[in-house]
Amino acid sequence: MVNGSPHERGCVYTALEEIAGTLASEGVHGDIFWIGNKPISSCVDCGKCAETGRCAFNDRVNNFLAVAGEYDGFIFASPVHFAAATGGLTAFMGRAFFADLHSGQNRFALKPAAAVVSARRSGATATLDQINKFFLWGHMPIVSSRYWNMVYNDHRKAKTNVFAAKQHVWRQMIQGSFARCSLQ
Repeated sequence: MVNGSPHERGCVYTALEEIAGTLASEGVHGDIFWIGNKPISSCVDCGKCAETGRCAFNDRVNNFLAVAGEYDGFIFASPVHFAAATGGLTAFMGRAFFADLHSGQNRFALKPAAAVVSARRSGATATLDQINKFFLWGHMPIVSSRYWNMVYNDHRKAKTNVFAAKQHVWRQMIQGSFARCSLQ
């Protein structure tokens, strides 16, 4: 699971912990990878990733790419900032997915993915849409829930995220492999 919040242990982390608990109850291990709170540059289309399989900028994106191929599924989570995912998560996902596509390593293709967003008020559906577009572009089946995968204010009442976690396990079982469901 990828925590796209600038706050390591804020509301997004708490929602991911809830999901991790549900995954664990189903026998699936789930780690949380925090993207950090240092600036993350967006892709500059330099083409180095096609040659090396890594981004030219040596930061958390390359740490993630180094382990992403080992996992069977992904959950990307973000707080809502101005009706969108955080700039850090947007740049992180853009570079990770671009480097994967152009290197031909297929770390994400055909692996189930879910987006989870945490909002105070509005903008959550736009943020889900934004994150889900990375999954569509990466040829990843999107794991749904009973409703939208959103947390508003009180993350402890995020039952839809628990259901989404169970759906994640279900899709893993359909594929026949669920050694790991997220990443560190």
